[in-house]
Amino acid sequence: MEFKLENQEYIELMKLLKLMGLVDTGGEAKLCIDNGEVKVNGKVEFRRRNKIRSGFVVEFAGQKIKVK
Repeated sequence: MEFKLENQEYIELMKLLKLMGLVDTGGEAKLCIDNGEVKVNGKVEFRRRNKIRSGFVVEFAGQKIKVK
């Protein structure tokens, strides 16, 4: 999967998961992040509002999102 940043420097991790359809709600995204189910660039990420920038790779639920 790929996500293209358009007219923005970054996207918050919670918003990315929701926009990509990997979770249904922001609350579900928060729980998944809090439970250590999400990796950013190969490391477990607990910061819900982590700024995901171009070149980052987010892993969740068997999916990889490459941010461009």
